[in-house]
Amino acid sequence: MIHEEPTAYVNARLLDPDSGLDSPGALLAKDGVIADFGPELFADGGPEGIATVDCGGHCLAPGLIDMHVHFREPGHEHKETIATGGLAAAAGGVTSVACMPNTKPVIDDVALVEFVQRRAREAKGVKVYPFGAVTKGLEGKQLTEMGMLAEAGAVAFSDDGLPVADSQVMRRALSYARTFDLIVSQHAEDLSLTSCGCMAEGEVSTRLGLPGIPDESEIVVVERDIRLVALTGGRYHVAHISTAGAVDAVRRAKRAGLPVTCEVAPHHFALTEHDVGDYRTFAKMAPPLRSETNRKAMVEGLKDGTIDAIASDHAPHDQESKRVPMERAANGIVGLETMLPLSLELYHGGHLPLREVLRRLTSAPADLLGIDAGRLRRGAPADLVLFDLDAPWRIDRDIFRSKSSNTPFDGRPVQGRVLRTVVDGRTLFAAGT
Repeated sequence: MIHEEPTAYVNARLLDPDSGLDSPGALLAKDGVIADFGPELFADGGPEGIATVDCGGHCLAPGLIDMHVHFREPGHEHKETIATGGLAAAAGGVTSVACMPNTKPVIDDVALVEFVQRRAREAKGVKVYPFGAVTKGLEGKQLTEMGMLAEAGAVAFSDDGLPVADSQVMRRALSYARTFDLIVSQHAEDLSLTSCGCMAEGEVSTRLGLPGIPDESEIVVVERDIRLVALTGGRYHVAHISTAGAVDAVRRAKRAGLPVTCEVAPHHFALTEHDVGDYRTFAKMAPPLRSETNRKAMVEGLKDGTIDAIASDHAPHDQESKRVPMERAANGIVGLETMLPLSLELYHGGHLPLREVLRRLTSAPADLLGIDAGRLRRGAPADLVLFDLDAPWRIDRDIFRSKSSNTPFDGRPVQGRVLRTVVDGRTLFAAGT
């Protein structure tokens, strides 16, 4: 039982993308849940005898939900741990995360699911929901015991970091996961087409003399998997989608009524292959940064609802993994602490209403994962983010809470800054402290 001191959040701009609420008002958190909120709450004056936070007219919304992070524990704690990843999440306004299973050992049995949950409880930070692996050891051959993993607390399944390449294995995975109404999330990459590529195939890769990865590496896997969804009825999710062709395939699948969803990472709608510059390994990731045409397709996919959620794909790496030649550098960037301001570029640039940006970061991923979060609702967990919508600042990797600082966004000017992050009524992050 949570017994946090009651806290009143007054003088706030209340935002709940699920209900459409956008109004001045206040919110009362008590015993870890939202006791009350609305425009009329404390309208006759501030509460007496309880802790009060003056929000200064800034935005108070449900805490963000990041459905795609890598916390590296167990196995690579020198890059990130559940505790340090939680600190980074809180600094980014994220109150719930779903962590990928490509750890060492792989999260492919109940003991590893329970390990992640125990470490999260010990950290006493943000809420951590583990994915279970689709196949044992991420080897793409033998399915894990999805039913037991789901019963233990796995919220979805993925071999992220690697694709489920075998069509028969993917068919069985979709059929099996359907039994539990859980999604199978695919890292869509045809490794035979990727080969030794280390950035998107095109004019920039040719100029730099680097082996390229064609868009088709992602597209052919998504199109194959959608055929398997039609065959099995299983729920299918494309992780970190990055190509116009894959977005088109998902769009067609949705129109056909198939249970197909997808997410996009901010770097795929905020950067292009040109940001690789002169062999910048901090801009190397999988899938790679692609063309401006593909970047625009990500924005269009968000605008028309094809892309369901925004997720950071937070992938921390130590300096030794990145400060090597491009071909040998590890894939991935940190993203938890930059996800909100980069996503708000969609609003400030006039592409999406604020409500839609926040929905992709809150209620939409909550619904995909089936967790009780992402909404302002009486009795719901008091998981909140307070942010200044317009505050200008520059991203500075030197102040990251993550153990790693591998980001291509260092020095980028952005608008929108997290002021406070609250989980179950407890303040985990407050700007300036």
